Amino acid sequence: MSRRDDYLDAMLKHLGATYYRTLKGDATASDVANAMASVQEEVVRHPGEFPAPGRGDHGRHASRWRVRDVMRTQAVTVRKRTPAKDIARLMSEHRVSAVPVLDEQGLVVGVVSEADLLRSRERSHAALPQVPGRISNVGAGTAAHLMTSPAITIHPDDPLTAAARRMDQNGLRLLPVVDTDGHLLGVISRRNLLSVFLRKDEEIAGEVRAVLRNVLLLPRGSVTVSVRDGVVTLSGQVDGKGTRRAAVELAGDVYAVMDVIDKLSAPAEEHSTAQH
Repeated sequence: MSRRDDYLDAMLKHLGATYYRTLKGDATASDVANAMASVQEEVVRHPGEFPAPGRGDHGRHASRWRVRDVMRTQAVTVRKRTPAKDIARLMSEHRVSAVPVLDEQGLVVGVVSEADLLRSRERSHAALPQVPGRISNVGAGTAAHLMTSPAITIHPDDPLTAAARRMDQNGLRLLPVVDTDGHLLGVISRRNLLSVFLRKDEEIAGEVRAVLRNVLLLPRGSVTVSVRDGVVTLSGQVDGKGTRRAAVELAGDVYAVMDVIDKLSAPAEEHSTAQH
């Protein structure tokens, strides 16, 4: 490898390390700008020597499954004036447990769930005189009265881990996906999240390999990746403890990975062991 190749390799590793730091929230905007500037300068100085964006077998970039990858764009919705009885009918017909409520501009203003309808029915029962044989209407009122507002939403470019955490923390079965202005783009349900965990081990292994190669620029074949039942095993040698730690954490960030078994070694560790 020439001196220039060594320099380019070091420069790209710096870019990969900076990108990794952004995933963890440690890199500043200036760090990213400086790293990108160094690469852009080389691309300008040496046109034709770098692959065009979008080529190659990079797979899903940065090992992060996004909300847009699994969200349903055909969502069942209601308006603020939709009667509770119609909401119950829509839920039953489409087999959904919750529906977003939209205003006149298509903005998500709330969500009505099965629990909201049941609570409304209980209130209706309590308010009625106890007349034998009388059955109250399902959920008196409209979506505006029943909905949980403001709605908890998520952006399509957010990682699925964020969607799972948000749904778990708030006890949600459905999460509206909105753009930056709050317009509905789709919905994500617990079933959508669970579908990712049905990924084949071979698919997970391929994504882990792509991440290690594209983010950390590990030479092809230097790290062996095997997956069984969602558990990733990394073996081989990397160039330092920092790279080893980053490889394990990046592999763990791949969606549907249950655990990572670290069998990697680094030169510094081997040298230290030899001295003892």
